[in-house]
Amino acid sequence: MKQKKTLSTFLIIWFGQLISLLGTKMTSFALLIWVYRETGQATAMALLGFFTFGSMVLMSPIGGYWTDRLDRRRVMLWSDLIAGLVTVMMLILISSGELQLWHLYLGATLTGFCNAFQTPAYTAATTMLIPKKHYARVSGMRSLALGTADIIAPMIAGAVVVFIGVQGVMVIDTVTFLFAVITLLFVKIPNPEPDTTLEKESMWQKLTFGFHYIWQRDGLVGLLVVMSIINLLAALTYYGVFPAMILARTGGDELALGYVEAALGAGGVIGSILITIWGGPKRKIHGVLAFTGISFLLGDFLFGIGHTVQVWVFAGIAAALFIPFIVGCNLAIWQAKVPANLQGRVLNVQNAIRQAMMPVGYIGGGLLADFVFEPAMMPDGWLSPAFGWIVGTGDGAGMGVMFIITGFFGVVTGFGGYLFPALRNVERDLPDADEPVRA
Repeated sequence: MKQKKTLSTFLIIWFGQLISLLGTKMTSFALLIWVYRETGQATAMALLGFFTFGSMVLMSPIGGYWTDRLDRRRVMLWSDLIAGLVTVMMLILISSGELQLWHLYLGATLTGFCNAFQTPAYTAATTMLIPKKHYARVSGMRSLALGTADIIAPMIAGAVVVFIGVQGVMVIDTVTFLFAVITLLFVKIPNPEPDTTLEKESMWQKLTFGFHYIWQRDGLVGLLVVMSIINLLAALTYYGVFPAMILARTGGDELALGYVEAALGAGGVIGSILITIWGGPKRKIHGVLAFTGISFLLGDFLFGIGHTVQVWVFAGIAAALFIPFIVGCNLAIWQAKVPANLQGRVLNVQNAIRQAMMPVGYIGGGLLADFVFEPAMMPDGWLSPAFGWIVGTGDGAGMGVMFIITGFFGVVTGFGGYLFPALRNVERDLPDADEPVRA
């Protein structure tokens, strides 16, 4: 008997994950400040993201396979629990005065492993809980949770760090993990009919199934390429050097960083509310390609040429406003085209390939900033005659040039995607997968 899909169970899970995400973002913000104080290097800060995303990419094929095999609620439950234990261990180390950079990198690696299971389980569970017509809206709600955390977390974390230190932030994070676990204990998530062909496949076939599934569909390949480029460009600047750039250009003003981080979150919240109400364009590919071009045009260029908090705040809102549409429309296409009983493997592979660009961008952005663009944009640097008139010179100017470069390539990626018919017509050419099918 086919189960009626409603939003109530999803809303419970969503709220628990929102609270947990708030704690996670608070800890991330506090630890970025800690690392910058300890090292003053963009590379050291970027390595946190490198280890998180790098480990997630390596573990993704295994995480996707087990997501399709196991109860998805339990996968989310254990992922949250283990990630919470990692935070507890970091709390113990920092409270005893023993915390070192390598501890944080190890913790980031373990967190990435957990995300390799939690992310596909959350997405695949969502498919089982809501009607297809709400895919983009619900993805907008997930972006709303992310944007809300981006706004609130820096402000709370900044205040908590001032009064009771990083330890206080991590205590709050631990409580939020427990809240997410409790919400998962009281819900039931239906699982699709298992794919019995898995029993006849070798382990290699099981782990590589998602790659083959995507490779056979040109539209999905094109969509994956676009999203991978977006992630690479975003990691080079927003994730790799953005905090370091703001701190460098403001003389280490942590409050300024908090304002700009909050502006990014505010833009994300506004965009999330809009897509939740509207549902996005009828042809979701427009939400991916057109809004990508607009986001990079308004965001990266203004971040690059900006010299004041006011300009960066506007850039943050303008850039992040379109991100929920890009993410939501992209995910809606995948959820509509991939059968529910294959989504763990297929979506985790696309997520792994897309996120594989993140560690490359993180480490590349930090190295390029510290050893190429920052020295080149000192008053006597070799790039200062070309870009000094628009971004200025001195600390942070080289990272500003990086934003201008990624803005250019982002605009080309978004609007240039329309030149490829398989990508442009992916929704028309690929049939919807309304019911689970055998692999």
